[in-house]
Amino acid sequence: MTAPGTSVEAVDHLVRMLLSTPGRWAVVGLSTNTGRAAHGVAAYLQTLGHRIVPVHPRAETVHGEPGAATLEQVHGPVDVVDVFVNSTRAGAVVDAAAAIGARAVWLQLGVHAPESVARARAAGLDVVEGRCPRIEGPRLGVRPQP
Repeated sequence: MTAPGTSVEAVDHLVRMLLSTPGRWAVVGLSTNTGRAAHGVAAYLQTLGHRIVPVHPRAETVHGEPGAATLEQVHGPVDVVDVFVNSTRAGAVVDAAAAIGARAVWLQLGVHAPESVARARAAGLDVVEGRCPRIEGPRLGVRPQP
């Protein structure tokens, strides 16, 4: 999904930049459940050179990284908040991302929070909606780190 007035090329540029610039990604909804999409996407993000922070109420360690129960409990800066929660909870996560000073929010396929996304954009955050890093990286030629 592309924001009104935003070209597909501009979104592709943003996606390529976020995926190819190593940063710290808080993956909200990431648990030790290997059957969930968040688990594979987080592992993929690590191959691109990103640090991940699992954010889940159980605050589990995933892919060797200690978790936090909420975004507000993440220690240190967060560049991107990757949202893997139900759309009914996504708005609160997007608002929390803005509150902690994240640079961007990424709403996974099927996650929608239009009013919160508008607030995030108004606050200056970059927003990606309706895309998956694991799909977009290869499509846009973003290569894993050696």
